[in-house]
Amino acid sequence: MNRFRHVLMAWVLATTAVAPTVVAQEVPASGIPGITDADLSASTWVGRLTEPDAVLLDAAAIGALNERIARLDPSMHDIRHLPATLAQAQVKAWILQRSARPSRALVDADGHAIDADRLDAIMANVAVDALPAQVTPRYGMALRRTALRTFPTDLRAFSHVGDTDIDRFQESTLFPGDPLVVAHASKDAQWVFVVSPTYAAWVRAEDVALGEANQVFAHVDATPYRVITGAKPLTVYSPEARALSELQLDMGTRVPLDTSLPPDQPVNGQSPYTSWVLSLPERDANDRLAFRPALLQRNQDSSPAYLPLTRANIIQQAFKFLGERYGWGHAYNGRDCSGFVADVYRSMGVQMPRNTGDQATSPGMTHTLYTAKDSHDVRLRAAMALDVGDLVYIPGHVLMVIGKVDDKPYVIHDVSGISYRQADGSMRRVKLNEVSVTPLLPLMFSDDASFVDRMVSIVRLRP
Repeated sequence: MNRFRHVLMAWVLATTAVAPTVVAQEVPASGIPGITDADLSASTWVGRLTEPDAVLLDAAAIGALNERIARLDPSMHDIRHLPATLAQAQVKAWILQRSARPSRALVDADGHAIDADRLDAIMANVAVDALPAQVTPRYGMALRRTALRTFPTDLRAFSHVGDTDIDRFQESTLFPGDPLVVAHASKDAQWVFVVSPTYAAWVRAEDVALGEANQVFAHVDATPYRVITGAKPLTVYSPEARALSELQLDMGTRVPLDTSLPPDQPVNGQSPYTSWVLSLPERDANDRLAFRPALLQRNQDSSPAYLPLTRANIIQQAFKFLGERYGWGHAYNGRDCSGFVADVYRSMGVQMPRNTGDQATSPGMTHTLYTAKDSHDVRLRAAMALDVGDLVYIPGHVLMVIGKVDDKPYVIHDVSGISYRQADGSMRRVKLNEVSVTPLLPLMFSDDASFVDRMVSIVRLRP
């Protein structure tokens, strides 16, 4: 039976039109065309594959891909090989690239204008004029999941009154154990400007522990380890180690095991025999970086190595986030569209750039770029040839392909909402604000252009 007989009667693709016209006959109560309850299960999509467990890139190929991305992509930072001192101009460029004074009007969470006086205070706290001629990089680690901010402030900034989903001062997130370099401190000393392998921005100083470079990277490289493969499991509750009690560990985080402890002795007051004994960063009595054991229950999703990069694993990992609230810059304890796909691939060992623009054009990854010269037919043929795991980029958004139904591509993406044409030609807009499964072809970017017509890049992680 044709899947679209009752949901989307036809996609009329006029050769002279800029975008396809979608004629919808029936749409489920959810408002999401083409999606049944069964389609909200990873097993449904894995079951449609002929070779779900075929390895698309082995560990050696992933290692080569990561090396290429780290070496060629300007958004990445090789913090392992920084010089002993950094020129003031270099650090100032990092800071001002992120912390340029806003030129557009912004409002706070209460709808009040963020006026010049408040911006002046924020910029004064950035304190770039306090940078010395030579900056000594200080190495450290993130102690917990913590926000990376545009400026050294918790002030949330929005483009419009009532639109509080996208905080313009929110950049990204660090996870426990992420290595970093502190390049500068705010005037009030409450914030530090950090450079991590994938991002540079401001973070709360209390969420960072400083140590020696060899100490940091020895822990990053330590074996054996566990890779977190669940969405965001927690360590066990521990009154003896409150900083590590119920600590969230997001998908793709690699955490070394502490193998120095006797297996028959308690860890933080609890037997370790039902758990993995992790080694996690903390601050010691002198406020320096140290490591302490913490327990992760064995029934939480983790793996002794990165998962094989297969179509089945791509789908299964992506669906672990299904329904998670959209969080711009990983806000709301969630993630945004580019963070979502990066965290899924991170659980298989791929270290992608952070933002959509960098992912879409990264010189380290295989991509096909589209410009205004590419016709609708060219783009449509590319869309119809998409494979599981392919990443489709439109301006400001990325979608991950999970398969096809009746030869038409479906995607999973972390999205604020979708729009599509109804049977009467009117546009229907559905607010989602979550990780969602949708068809690709009906989605409209604007009143006169579809997602397909606004594709700027397709990234395929293959040999």
